Amino acid sequence: MPGTTAVEATGLRKTYQGVTVLDRIDLHVPRGAVFALLGPNGAGKTTTVRILATLTPPDAGRAVVAGYDVVADRARVRRRISLTGQFAAVDDLQTGAENLRMMGRLSGLSRRDARRRAAELLDRFGLADAAHRPAVTYSGGMRRRLDLAAGLVGAPEVVFLDEPTTGLDPRSRQELWQAVRDLSAQGAAVFLTTQYLEEADQLADRVAVMDAGRVVAEGTADTLKARVAGHRLDVVATDADAYARLAPHAVRHSPGTLTLGIATDGTAAHVRGLLDTLDPRRSDIARFTLHTATLDDVFLALTGTGTDTGNRETPATQGTARV
Repeated sequence: MPGTTAVEATGLRKTYQGVTVLDRIDLHVPRGAVFALLGPNGAGKTTTVRILATLTPPDAGRAVVAGYDVVADRARVRRRISLTGQFAAVDDLQTGAENLRMMGRLSGLSRRDARRRAAELLDRFGLADAAHRPAVTYSGGMRRRLDLAAGLVGAPEVVFLDEPTTGLDPRSRQELWQAVRDLSAQGAAVFLTTQYLEEADQLADRVAVMDAGRVVAEGTADTLKARVAGHRLDVVATDADAYARLAPHAVRHSPGTLTLGIATDGTAAHVRGLLDTLDPRRSDIARFTLHTATLDDVFLALTGTGTDTGNRETPATQGTARV
């Protein structure tokens, strides 16, 4: 891959039936990095991935992936990327080994090289013991790992993962997270879309937050958390009247539980002063807890103002596409 950039997008726009789904998107993903794209349903995440993976042309703007233009050099881009969608796309009637050997042959490998590559990937993803079992007998986590392995048969330079852990149990998610870390360590750029904010927090070197077709914030997870609030003081009001008095000071509101989140720097002096300022008579706050800000706080603070255009996006990616 020329240079150090895996994905570079400038001014991407896409409109469906008069509705703007992407509105001048700019993105930069370095080689070997894990980049997470967050946003609510309909924010434009899947449309962005489809454009970068050459499945949908942009109406305006330019994108370069693995050193090549996604419109002018589609074939070259496709030889250098892998796309894994929200649901595992494996042949249930074939064994794990047969699935990977088939993908190797479709990728142009010789029979011998396809067999060797399949064995490498089965071992790498902890599937060697199940290599000769039909995929229909695999658990959800095993199927996702097999699906990801299939996308790596051709050793792609850029791996697109569109909500890859949807429906997985916590253990299977952890296993897939480790696979993503391994990919990055070996030099591949990983472009991840997810609605699991912990996932982005755990994996991503950089995070971009989308809302209503625009990137509303980008940076490291820590930078984005600090932008909203480095720490948060959660206070539980004694009653509805107390909640109403405290509400104007809050960055996060939960009227059902009478809980409010207040920004703080987390120091003891600031917390004491904040409590005295908020509740000088010590009658409005029943109890409090101190939290470090999370990506949930970032997500809630920066998204949700736009219209849900999910049904106007291009169809969600399904399974692994060897494009």
